[in-house]
Amino acid sequence: MGEIWLAEQTEPVRRQVALKVIKAGMDSAHVIARFEAERQALALMDHPAIATVFDGGTTPQGRPYFAMEYVKGEPITTYCDRHRLSTPARLELFTQVCEGVQHAHQKGIIHRDLKPSNVLVTIQDDRPVPKIIDFGVAKAMTQHLTERNLFTELGVLIGTPEYMSPEQAEMGGLDIDTRTDIYALGVLLYEMLTGVLPFDRKDLRQASLAEIQRIIREREPPRPSTRMTQLGSASTDAAKSRHTEPRRLIGELRGDLDWITLRALEKDRTRRYQTANALAVDVRRHLNNEPVAAGPPSAAYRVGKFVRRHRFGVFGAITLVLLLVAFAGAMAVQSARVAEERNRAEAGLAKAEREAKKSKASLEFLQKTLGAANPFNGVGHEVTVMEVLARAVDQANVSFENQPEVKAAIQNLIGTTYRDLSRYDEAERLIRSALEIRQRTLGDAHPDVAASLNDLAWLLVDKGDYEAAEPLYRKSLAMRRSLLGDSHPDVADSMNNLAVLLGIKGDYAAAEPLLREVLAMRRTLPGYSQADVAESLNNLATLRSRRGDYAAAERPQREALAIWRKELGDEHALVAMGLNNLAVLLVGRADYQAAEPLHEEAVRIAGRSAGLDQWQTASYQVNQATCLTKLKRFPEAEDLLLPALEILRTRLGDQHSQTQKAVRRLAELYDAWGKPEKAKEWQAKLAAQLESGANGSTR
Repeated sequence: MGEIWLAEQTEPVRRQVALKVIKAGMDSAHVIARFEAERQALALMDHPAIATVFDGGTTPQGRPYFAMEYVKGEPITTYCDRHRLSTPARLELFTQVCEGVQHAHQKGIIHRDLKPSNVLVTIQDDRPVPKIIDFGVAKAMTQHLTERNLFTELGVLIGTPEYMSPEQAEMGGLDIDTRTDIYALGVLLYEMLTGVLPFDRKDLRQASLAEIQRIIREREPPRPSTRMTQLGSASTDAAKSRHTEPRRLIGELRGDLDWITLRALEKDRTRRYQTANALAVDVRRHLNNEPVAAGPPSAAYRVGKFVRRHRFGVFGAITLVLLLVAFAGAMAVQSARVAEERNRAEAGLAKAEREAKKSKASLEFLQKTLGAANPFNGVGHEVTVMEVLARAVDQANVSFENQPEVKAAIQNLIGTTYRDLSRYDEAERLIRSALEIRQRTLGDAHPDVAASLNDLAWLLVDKGDYEAAEPLYRKSLAMRRSLLGDSHPDVADSMNNLAVLLGIKGDYAAAEPLLREVLAMRRTLPGYSQADVAESLNNLATLRSRRGDYAAAERPQREALAIWRKELGDEHALVAMGLNNLAVLLVGRADYQAAEPLHEEAVRIAGRSAGLDQWQTASYQVNQATCLTKLKRFPEAEDLLLPALEILRTRLGDQHSQTQKAVRRLAELYDAWGKPEKAKEWQAKLAAQLESGANGSTR
C-alpha cells in the first residue's frame, strides 16, 4: 500500500530518514486507516529494536506520509548468512528481536507479520542491532490506533503464510492475541538456525487457501536437528554459513534448541511460550548452559515438573549437595595450598586426605538419601519430599556423630528447607541444634554461627515471633560485620533482614536507611546479581506501602517486578510476590480495577510454583479477596477467603498475623456485603484470637 523513499530532514535536525507515503491511487478509506494505524503504533513505541517514527503529515496532493528512522540494513537471515554468524551469535541477535516484540506487546500492539524482511539488521556502535519494521497490519489490543473505522475482513488472509500461526490462518475463527507473534518468532528462529522454513515455501505458495490452512493447522514441523539431516548436500552450505560443519551443527541443534523452537511453534497456543520475554529467557538459559523450560514429555520432563512443584524441598536437598561439593572443593584447594607451602609435608597430605574422606562420606550420604526419592512411587509428592528429609535427618545424626561441623551444616540446611515448607516445629528443632553444635565446636564468633543465628531469626519472623527475632538478627549482623567487613554480601543480607523486620514492626524511620544502604551496595559492589537488586527494590517499596506512601513505592516495585520477569521468567515465585505487592500498593491507592488482574496472576503463579496449599499462596488469596471486596464482588471474595483461612490456620496457627488478617478481612467483607450478623461473628473470633495471644497462648 505504500512507497518508501530515502529522504533528508533539514530541521530541526539534519538527518536521513525513511519516508513512507501511500501509493498514488491506493488512498482508499481502508488503506488510509491502515496507514494511520501503523503510524500511531510506531509512535507509541520506544525501543532500540523497533524503528522510530519522527514525524507525519499529508503531501500537497493529500497523500498521508510519515518519516521514520532510516535503517540501513538487511533482513536478519541474510545478515547472519553473509557474515557466517555462529549459532550462539544468531541467538544473541534473536533475543534482541524478542525484547523488541515484548515491548510492542506491552504497548498493546501485535505485529502479525514478523518475518526476516521485517526484521532488518543494521550496525550501530560497531555492533549489529536488529530493527523491527512494517507495522502495517498490526493489531491494537487495548486502544484505537486511528479515529477511522478499521476492520479485519473475514476470509482475508492477514500476514505472510510461511510465518502465520494456526489461529491467524483461520481468519477470524479465533481472536488473535500476542501468542500469534510468538509463533512467528518460532518460525524466524527455525529459519535462523537451519536456513530453511518449517514447511516448504513452494508447497505453501502453490497450495489453495484451504490447503495452506490445513498445513499450518495440522502438519507438525520436524525438529530443526532432524530437518538438517534431511537437507542432504544443502546441509553443508547451511553449516558453512554458520561457521561449522553439518555434524557439529546438528549436535548444536539437538536437545535444547529443538525443544525451544518446537515449543514456540506449538499448534495449541496455550502450550507455546506465553510471552516473547519467556522465549528470550529460555534462549539465554541455553546460552548460559542452564536447564531450559521447554522440554519433551519424557520421564525426565515429568521429574522436572515435580521439581518445579516442590521447589523448596528439592531446592534444599540440591543446595545441600552443592554446599558439600563446594565444601569439598574448598577443602581440596586449601589442602593443596598447605601442601605446596610445606613442600607436600606429611602433615599437610594427611589433612588433605582426611578432608577428602569427610567430603566423600558426605556425598555418599546424600546420594544414598536422595536416591530413595521416587516421585512416581504412588505416594503423594509432598509426602515423598518429607520422607526424604526426615530420613536425611535420621541418617545424618548417625553417619556424622563424630563430624559435628558436617552434621551441623546438614541440620541447618534441612531446617531451612522445612522452614520454606512451613514445617516450623521441625525447622526450629534442627536450626537450634545446628546453632548449638556450631557454638560448641566453633566458638561464639564464626561465620557459620552467624548464619545459624540469621536462619533462626528468619524462622521466628515466619512464625510471627518478631520480638524474639530482632536480637538474633542484630547479633548476626554485628558478628558478620566484625568477621567479614562492611561490604560483604552476608553483611548486606543481615542488614536487609533486620530492616524488613523493623518495617514489619512499624519502625520505618530505622528501616528505610538500612534498606537504602543495602540497595546501594547491591547496585555498586561486585558479587551481587540483578535479582539481589530486585529484592532490595521490592523491600523498599513494601516498606513505603506499609507507611501509606504509595506514590513513592510504585516506581521501585515496578522496577523490581521488571527485573524478576527478565531474570527469572514469568512463572517464578518471586514474580508472583512482585505482582502481589504491586497489586496491594494499587489497592492502597484505590485503583482496584488495575489491581485485580495483578492479584489474579499472582495467585495463579504462586499456586503453580509453591502449591495451592502453601500459606504464601493463601496470603495472596486474602489480598485478592480484599480487592474484590472493594469492587463489591462479594461472593468471589468469600470463595477466596474461607479456604485461604483454613490453610493459614493449618500452616501458621490462629495467633499468626496472616491468619488474623484473614479473619479481619472476612469481618470487613460481611460488613460491606450488608450481613451484619456474620460480620459481628467474625469480629468476635478476631477479638478472641487477639486476647488469646495477649494471654500468652501459642499455636
